[in-house]
Order: sequence, then structure tokens, then C-alpha cells
Amino acid sequence: MITASPTNRLANRLATICQTFFRPTLFVLIIVQLVSCGSDADRTDKPANTAEVDDLFPVKSSIDYAQGFSLTYHDTYKLIQIYSPFETSSDTATYVLLPRGQAKPPGYTDGQIIEIPIQRLVTMSSMHLGLLGFLQAEDILIGMGDLKYVSSPKILNRIKEEKIVAVGRDQMLNEELLVAMHPGLIMAMGSPVSKIGQYHGLREAGIPVMVNSEWLETSPLARAEWVKLMAALLNKEAEVNTRFGAVAKEYHRLSALAKGPIDRPSVLCGLHSRDTWYVPDGDSYMYQYIRDAGGSYHWAHIKATGSLPLSFEQVYPVGLKADFWINVGSGNIENRSDLLAKDGRYADFKAFQRDRVYAFTKRVNDRGANDYWESGAVNPQVILADLIKILHPEVLPDHELFYYKPIQ
Repeated sequence: MITASPTNRLANRLATICQTFFRPTLFVLIIVQLVSCGSDADRTDKPANTAEVDDLFPVKSSIDYAQGFSLTYHDTYKLIQIYSPFETSSDTATYVLLPRGQAKPPGYTDGQIIEIPIQRLVTMSSMHLGLLGFLQAEDILIGMGDLKYVSSPKILNRIKEEKIVAVGRDQMLNEELLVAMHPGLIMAMGSPVSKIGQYHGLREAGIPVMVNSEWLETSPLARAEWVKLMAALLNKEAEVNTRFGAVAKEYHRLSALAKGPIDRPSVLCGLHSRDTWYVPDGDSYMYQYIRDAGGSYHWAHIKATGSLPLSFEQVYPVGLKADFWINVGSGNIENRSDLLAKDGRYADFKAFQRDRVYAFTKRVNDRGANDYWESGAVNPQVILADLIKILHPEVLPDHELFYYKPIQ
């Protein structure tokens, strides 16, 4: 047997009264009102404002390797936070990426607002050109700190057409020109030398400045993943997810192949210059390349931030035994004679004697720009393939060196 609720019993009694004393129409109104209201226990109250905000970003990117920034999504805006952008600072820089026409979200009083997708960009580093090229977005670039060191054919063509102008850098930054250009964003290079304070006037003029400090990342894939930051600025998450996913997959495939060889030849990096030999430390992305390519490295156990400054005498014993010697200069070393002109003691190195000396200068153009620092930054799988070809040519017999070349 079903027991009627207190609300239903009250409705039945009122129905009887209404049939006796009121017109049928009034009776119907009372019953409808009673049933629609019910008791507090029989209904679920909804807030007065029931409007639901649509998610403006159905396609999202996740940050899986990079440690220097985070990307989070909210219904009407994206949030980027860049950690310790100048290495020695513990501050976090916050950027609110807001679609045009959307109201600014509450809070974030210290965060810079960037309207997306950005349509006019000024960059301060050639590495940023690699990010644009990866996403085929070169057309948004209108200014650079310096126009000299450019490898991208598309960017060079835009410079030739005077669609990109030099804006200066550091103490020579042309603020008046930048204010007149009014870019949607200035992407600065994060370094202790390039302080964010120098852009204070531009921020006051309503021009957002974003610090890109990818160079502080300690792995090749982490450095390359900063392309997702650029994609978030351009609303190109779908494209970057597909393309970067393919890069990461290929990098891991190649790394797994290089784990097969039993021998792990020793590798020496860099060149002595101005009384100092800077070598990668064990926390550097360059060491990660060597390790993933199947090589061993003398300073792998030293964990630090940045390169290790050593004397020639400290490196010399390692050079005598190293099987391979890579990264010997940035374009001014073309042959063995050039090396010996720098220091005759290089002739004592095992790698020199066995013609195992390499530089990442195969793609240096006549302007002195090195594509290793542009497209190479977002294609670590190609650099890794080069290094595997150098250290273990039998693993990739069909690969042709792309960024590296032998010094003969």
C-alpha cells in the first residue's frame, strides 16, 4: 500500500473545499499552484542565476615535460604562469590570456592581460622564430630585437618586404617605435641580463611583455614543449598537440634504439675560449642528448644550473681520452686547421686524431644565423638522430646529418 505524502493529503483536502465553495476555474488554479510549489522536502532549489558559461577552449594542451611554466584553462580565459623567469629570481610571472570581447576575470591584479589570439608579435630571440615556424605562424611577426641572426626563409622574406623591423634590445630598446607599433605581445628572452624592469614603460603603455625562459629547461623535450605556450597564445592547441605529440613519440623511439648498443663511447663538448672552457653539467639538456644518444659523459655526476666554467688544464686529460668531440664552435671552425689555430694542443685529443670531431653548424647561412637554434629547438628528435648517427652509425644507417657536420 502506498502512503500519500503530507503535501498530497493537503491537496486532496483543498480540492474538496474548492469543489464545494469555489468555481471550477479557481479550483484548477489552486491545484496547479500547489503542485508546482510542493514542500521544501519535495523540490530542489536552483540559484537565481542558472546561466551556464560555455567552455571557450574545448581543445586543451597539457604540459608534460617543461618545468618553467604552467598552462591552465578556465571557461573564459587561459592562465599561464612562468616560474623564476630570470633564473636568480623566485618570482612567478602571471599572464591572463583573454579572448577579445571577454570581460576580465576577477583577481589577478598583478597579472598581465593578453588578448588572444595574438595578431601582432615582437620577439627578442631567434629561438622564438622556431616556435612560430613550428606552428606556421610567421605572418604575425612584426618586429625583432635584431634582424641579423635569422634562418627562417619565411621570416627573411618578410624582412625583405619590410614587414618586420628591428626594435633594438637591452639598453638600445626603441620604446617609441614599439609604442607606435602597438604589438599584441612582446616576447622577451628570460635571462639575468635581460631584466623585466626595462619593459616597465611599455607595460604602462598597455603593451604586454611575456618572458620566455625555455633555455633554463634541463631536457630537450622540455625546451621544445614551450611551443605549447605559443600555441596557447594563438589558439592552436589542436595543431600543437598533434605535431608535438609526434615529436615526443619519435624522440622516445630513437632513444630506445640507442639503448641497444653495449658500448657507450665517451663524449667531450665545447671549445676553449677567452681563458674558459664551458662544458655542460649533469643537469643540462645537452647531457640529456648525449645520454639518450648512447654516449657517456665525464661531468654527468655534477648537478648545477648552466654550464661549468673550467680551465683548459682541467679539460685536457678528458680530451686526451674522449672518443668523440662535439659542439666545437658556432661557425668559425670549418676544418682541422682552424682548430689547431685556436690551440695546438687540440692535436693531442683522441677524437681529433681519429677524425671524430663535429659541430652543429651545417645549417649556418651567409648571415651567420644558425638554424640549430631556431628549428632545432623545436625538433629535438632530429638533433638526437644526428647524435645517434655520430656515436652509433650502425643504429641509423640511412640517416643523413641535418644540423651536425664533421670537422675534417
